Amino acid sequence: MSGQLNNNQHRLLPVLALLAATGMWGSTFAMQKDLLVRINIFDFLGLRFAMAGIVAAIIFWPHLRRAGRDAWKYGAILGVLYTAGQELQTLGLQFTSASVTGFLTGMYVVLTPVVAYLFFRVRQNPRLWFAVVLATVGLATMSLNGFSLGWGETLVLCSAAVYAIHVVLIERFVKRTDPIVLTAVQMIVLGALSMLAALPGGVQIPHGDLAVRDWAVIAYMAIFSGIGSLLLQTWAQARMSATRAAIVMTSEPVWAAFFAVVLIHEVLTPRVVLGGTLIVGAMLVSQLDLPWLRSRRE
Repeated sequence: MSGQLNNNQHRLLPVLALLAATGMWGSTFAMQKDLLVRINIFDFLGLRFAMAGIVAAIIFWPHLRRAGRDAWKYGAILGVLYTAGQELQTLGLQFTSASVTGFLTGMYVVLTPVVAYLFFRVRQNPRLWFAVVLATVGLATMSLNGFSLGWGETLVLCSAAVYAIHVVLIERFVKRTDPIVLTAVQMIVLGALSMLAALPGGVQIPHGDLAVRDWAVIAYMAIFSGIGSLLLQTWAQARMSATRAAIVMTSEPVWAAFFAVVLIHEVLTPRVVLGGTLIVGAMLVSQLDLPWLRSRRE
């Protein structure tokens, strides 16, 4: 009995860690909605991730000092990928709606098992494929009201592919090095590259009557939804497959809807409720331990 409890706990804790990470990601949408009216989005990304990189370097310096060359290499690769995903998503958002952007970004849940198979020949069992489809339908229900595939949508879809590669490689790299080092190096690289992308034309910083509030929002998104969430994701992915992790991370729009209702009093529509229910159902299906659906390679 105690062995079964320990096994269930071993499976549950990474899921809870990822839910906490996606909760922090989801909370940022409501917080930054007002901020981005006053600050250019590329300047915002540069300030946010530069702050995250500096804080991560200071906090985790003892780990970084002892890290080997491979740890820095793995972290740098992940940092470049994460930066590319952020920039492609941001560029695409300028040419398409936020709802379509949210759906297409969430398509990394479909692309993750595809990338895992193409790169590493990892096969998924029928249960996980069913969960992937269910999560995708949930995302579409929450986000879509019709769209056509144009330049903006193509850029966001490319960002989803980059995020899928990022998720798959985290699973691989975290087994070879310290999750803290992996997180810190990612943040340092992400901060440096994001600030470089913001430099042309100068970097606008928060000013005026709402400057203190804006800096507080940036600090929260740098430290908690930046460093904290990535550390939780990295730790969790050392204990679960990339596909399972991607399915759990589709809860981000559910959290975004929750915080939009709580913080800025948006209306909770039936479509959001139905889509969120499907996503939660997909997460439950992905974690069920059904003997007849187990895969030896999962």
